[in-house]
Amino acid sequence: DRRLSWNTWNTKSPIYKLGERGAGLKNRSGRIQDFDQLRKECLANGTLFEDPEFPCKGSSVWGNKDPKFPITWMRPPDMCHSPMLFVDGASRFDVVQGSVGNCWMVASAANLTLSDELFYRVVPEDQSFDQDYAGIFHFRIWKANRWIDVVVDDRLPTLDGSLIFMKSRSGNEFWSALLEKAYAKLHGSYEALSGGSACEAMEDFTGGLTESIDLKNPPKQLFLLMLKAYERSSLMSCSIPVGSIPEEKLASGLVAGHAYSITAVRLVYIERLKGRMPLIRLRNPWGDDTEWRGAWSDQSREWSLVSAEEREAIGLTFDADGEFWMSERDFLREFHFLEICNLGPDSLDQEVLSDTSKKKWEVSIFEGSWVRGATAGGCRNYLDTFWVNPQYFITLEDPDDDDDEQNCTLIVALMQKNRRAARTLGAGLFLTIGFALYKIDDPDNCPTPLDLTFFKFNPSAARSHTFINSREVTTRFSLPPGTYCVVPSTFEPNQTGEFLLRIFTEKRNISHEHDVPPAIVPPADNVRAKEEDPSSDRAQQLRALFAKIAGDDMEVNSYELQKILNMVFRK
Repeated sequence: DRRLSWNTWNTKSPIYKLGERGAGLKNRSGRIQDFDQLRKECLANGTLFEDPEFPCKGSSVWGNKDPKFPITWMRPPDMCHSPMLFVDGASRFDVVQGSVGNCWMVASAANLTLSDELFYRVVPEDQSFDQDYAGIFHFRIWKANRWIDVVVDDRLPTLDGSLIFMKSRSGNEFWSALLEKAYAKLHGSYEALSGGSACEAMEDFTGGLTESIDLKNPPKQLFLLMLKAYERSSLMSCSIPVGSIPEEKLASGLVAGHAYSITAVRLVYIERLKGRMPLIRLRNPWGDDTEWRGAWSDQSREWSLVSAEEREAIGLTFDADGEFWMSERDFLREFHFLEICNLGPDSLDQEVLSDTSKKKWEVSIFEGSWVRGATAGGCRNYLDTFWVNPQYFITLEDPDDDDDEQNCTLIVALMQKNRRAARTLGAGLFLTIGFALYKIDDPDNCPTPLDLTFFKFNPSAARSHTFINSREVTTRFSLPPGTYCVVPSTFEPNQTGEFLLRIFTEKRNISHEHDVPPAIVPPADNVRAKEEDPSSDRAQQLRALFAKIAGDDMEVNSYELQKILNMVFRK
């Protein structure tokens, strides 16, 4: 069980190769998949890459389910003339859903095209169907606190010569189909992608932490929340529910069933009012003149109230480019849903990271697990075992800037790890999870870990909105400065699973796991380890067994160690 805490802004996380030590994922073959090395080998041998880790078999498509129809695997050069990774760059029109219910992943892939920086981090430009083509491509996907470079071959599942799953409107463009294959490989099969949320995929493509907000029941000071998110380089999008007509153009100029990106949140000075007007700039991904027609739209009379200097400061233009401004009041009236993807340090470019004037989220990250009979205590309903769950202390020292109540913003996100891959192996998709926060009045003199007595006599100070069987549970809090204990748990006790706990704050936080440090107990004097000749046949057999299971990185997890020990003791 590996746990880490990270409070840093001066470096990005490394990009791990699949199977590499520290990646958190093992390959079947045990060989590290290095894109450059594998492509070089294929070019030298005059062969096209065939991925042994994601073979052209029914299980790669359907997981452990029965095949729904026959599949033929084909490479793009066999499907069309002049295949290309990109046709006239990448755009949202490049993404069309196929036969798997993964519109959540498709929508996020489309949104990813709105940011060149984020898009080309996921889809590297050092590959094509022309120069150095060897039937191999790679994509970078964030998985539970690690960026993984996922290698795939370009054999794609087809039916009657046509792609079955995600595709481009351009018949000779393949970045979206290949990205989907990399995503399916990471989760075990295409079928494992069935059912999910856009937030889930957006996090996997950015490494961010996503919040969903119902604008018909908005939190207090929503505009301030959006302004602070914008100042911290968070990605935001909003939408209007679809009506009887898909992507219906409304009288307001807006489009229902359509996602808009939010490109600026500003307080614009109005000389006549001697005050500032909260305005929001949005962009229609169509990039044309389908824009808002109300107050503060292009060429509207409201702009006459704004000085030329202020217009220049906010970059005001009146082009038919799909971008427009709205007042906060109109925004709340017209739109129904807001999604905010808060970016952590491994999602920001180096320029933003090194700019001390830029506001950034402070982030603490922990990796842990619920283990049956040890750390899987269930929710507070199971008081006798609740205290055995993992516990994490976080100290909030300074209140947020401009917070009238002198409180601290705290966003807590609890994510389950590797559950889609587990479903491919026959496990249930998601456990029912949630968390609770407890105020610690005297952190220097409390038991480690907090015991049954503490939880019996102390109610929670805050908790997740609900316990739910989704990949991630996220809740935003506003709490007074102080020390708090976060207790992540499953609803029922004795349910096994791994998790990632992320905590975002506006100001610096101090956090640690609240548990007794692990220790190695020395053996008794009368116990001596049996020494064995390292050159003996048995010693060499054990080394070979370890190497076979550990792979190139010579690292095993707890389950693999158990397998090795069982095999040794059976002999």
